[in-house]
Amino acid sequence: MQIYLDYSATTPPRQEAIAAMQTAMVEQWGNPSSLHHWGSQAATVLEQARSQVASLLNADDNSVVFTAGGTEADNLALLGVARRYRVPQHIVISSVEHSAIEQPARHLEQMGWQVTRLPVDAQGRISPTDLRQALRDNTVLVSIIYGQSEVGTLQPIELLGQIARDHGALFHTDAVQVAGRLPIDVQTLPVDLLSLSSHKIYGPQGAGALYVRPRVELEPLLEGGGQEFGLRSGTQAVPVLAGFGAAAALAAAEMPSETLRLIGLRDRLFEQLADVAELVPTGDRRHRLPHHASFCIAAADGDRVSGRTLVREMNLAGIGISAGSACHSGQVSPSPVLLAMGYGDRAARCGIRLTLGRHTTAADIDWTAMVLRQVLQRTLVPLTLSPV
Repeated sequence: MQIYLDYSATTPPRQEAIAAMQTAMVEQWGNPSSLHHWGSQAATVLEQARSQVASLLNADDNSVVFTAGGTEADNLALLGVARRYRVPQHIVISSVEHSAIEQPARHLEQMGWQVTRLPVDAQGRISPTDLRQALRDNTVLVSIIYGQSEVGTLQPIELLGQIARDHGALFHTDAVQVAGRLPIDVQTLPVDLLSLSSHKIYGPQGAGALYVRPRVELEPLLEGGGQEFGLRSGTQAVPVLAGFGAAAALAAAEMPSETLRLIGLRDRLFEQLADVAELVPTGDRRHRLPHHASFCIAAADGDRVSGRTLVREMNLAGIGISAGSACHSGQVSPSPVLLAMGYGDRAARCGIRLTLGRHTTAADIDWTAMVLRQVLQRTLVPLTLSPV
């Protein structure tokens, strides 16, 4: 029995997305910047995909800039704003950002920019008061992740975005985990920039987008042909974007029912594991991604039994989950996200994540809960018997 529960890492492309890609590759393979018939065909596919992605956000078509993925979209948001200033300014991010935000922020610090990292509580939530206090006269950008991929916590983006807007700073959110799973309406959401990714919504890998509110100005990261409204030079990957567009359209149509189904399955998993003392849920249970369950292995010694240990054991049982901690040169490093939430070094090496998707069934949840119990018993018994 094979059960995939790592949908936050990537999702299997839908057949409709694959079909759209195949059609574009075979019949609409022209350069969309060319003026002849073949170019016009490709341009039509490209703009249809742009419209489909824009509709997922209730955005204007010309406010969607295609990129090669969520990472590039995040980089374009931060660095695109920063490059408009000759003198380094101040930006605010959270302490639980994806590395696609954290690393560009570190790069800006090396260039003289001031970066404030907002703390989070034990559930991974940011205090609006902390954001208000962090803002300075020279704060030009606030970037806060919408849904945290490791612990599933949703941030109060509406309130945080309004605080930034009232201050006169631009507001960006990494919505890679949220788009296609929860409604996003940029006409009412106070965001100026928003990142999303194709392969998180059952589209192909290698495509993403940055929503740019009209009249928000960025400097491009790539120079060249001036495609994507001058913000992302390079001939667009029309087949990949066709698949992205098809996946976005299906996500928008199915979201009302699919989101409720995933919430039910997620809560079923939490309930079935509620009496397992070794598993401590992480993240905010109320303000949470609909498809996301995460835990810390309370009884484990992170130096000997880590989240990665459980990932390997579950994989041997045919179940795909993921760990929150990173591995460098064979050494398991504590998760920066769990550390920011107040967990100690050992506990921060023991996080696991189970994320559900459109192919997940109630039977999958029941089987996974049973297997995880068995794996925990088998894996943790040696620790309880070993000398202190």
